Parts: sequence; C-alpha cells; structure tokens
Amino acid sequence: MQCLSDEQLSDEQEERISQSDGLSIEKIVNVTKIETRRLTLRKPQCDDIDAISDLANNTAVANMLSRMPHPYGKQDAADFVNKVNKLASGNCVYAITLTMTGEIIGCCGIEKKDGREQKEIGYWLGQQYWGNGYATEAAHALVDMAFEDEEIEDLVGHCRIGNYASRRILQKSGFQFLSTGIGYCLAQNSQMPIEIYRLERAIWASLRNWPTTFEQETE
Repeated sequence: MQCLSDEQLSDEQEERISQSDGLSIEKIVNVTKIETRRLTLRKPQCDDIDAISDLANNTAVANMLSRMPHPYGKQDAADFVNKVNKLASGNCVYAITLTMTGEIIGCCGIEKKDGREQKEIGYWLGQQYWGNGYATEAAHALVDMAFEDEEIEDLVGHCRIGNYASRRILQKSGFQFLSTGIGYCLAQNSQMPIEIYRLERAIWASLRNWPTTFEQETE
C-alpha cells in the first residue's frame, strides 16, 4: 500500500480509484477547510488511511452508497486519498472530523458526474457516529460552500429508497423531491432504486439561516 498524494498515478491506479471511492473530483470553489459548530471538514491525508478504511469497511455503510466497495481495505482508502490529493480541484472532497478531538467520522463532498450538468452532494459517516446530526451539519456547510460559486444554480442529491436518514438530511438541507430512478450499488454489484432531490439557489437563499441545533437522528 502506498500513499502517493503528490505523485503521478498510473492508468491502472486511476482505474482502480475510479471504482473504489464514493466521490468524484470537480472544482467548486478553492476551499481547503470548512469549520462548523462541531465539525472541521478538511482534505483527507495519508495519516487518515487507517481510520477511513476502518469506518468504511462496514456493509451497513457500503450498501447505502453507489460506489463504495465491500470489503473496503486500506488500499481502497489509500487510493481515495491519492485521488483527492492528486488534483488541485480536489478541494471539494473532505474528511469529516470532530473539531474537539480531531477524529475522522466520515467523508463528504460535491461532485459532477459524467454526462450531467448538475453537481451532486455526497456524504457518509461511520456507523458509530450515526444519530448525532453530524451529516446534516456537514451537508449544510457543503451547500453553503457550493452556492458561493455564482455559476451554480442548483444542486442534486440522491438516496437509496428506504434510507430514511439520508432522505431526512436532504430535506433538512432544503432539497425537494424530484423523481425516482435506478442507481448502482458497487458493494452489492446490483442496481438499487433511488430517490432524487434538487435544491435551487432561490430556495437556498431563503434558508440561509440554517438551524443552529441538530436533532438526533439516524444518519
């Protein structure tokens, strides 16, 4: 296992990475760190590999995401960190950490998928950190960051049908139901039904004063 954050990746490594992370790279704004009431969102580092692999190697997490494999090992985490750090435009992908302790609890980011005009929010937490409102807090911060880019008029988000916690996070962040569709779950190597949500700039502007308290919920 290597952490090659400052080195050129081979085509083979690029292909592996493209299959093993939950987020793509797309520049939104040049923000390397975001601080909220309880969280610090920062770029993943080589020292984070063990923690990321420990959190992600969980079927309860992977089965709710599109592109997280299972099992998820240290090499998968290293590939993820390498990809994020390879490009300057990786500043929109973050490790979610608790400000008080510095411990990593998950990852999040804003991406643009191939063939789509809209940028999409994504997030996941280690199971032991569910139920504390951390994902909602991180989502609010990401949304605010994204709309600092004046060219962005809307964002999309999706969740697996039946993932009520993720749906609630999107709703609490201002996203409105758009449609249903079919996604792909890499961990299960199968298709899955999803709900698609959209947040328009005008709605975001009306909700700028996000709640300062976060209800306990399963995330």
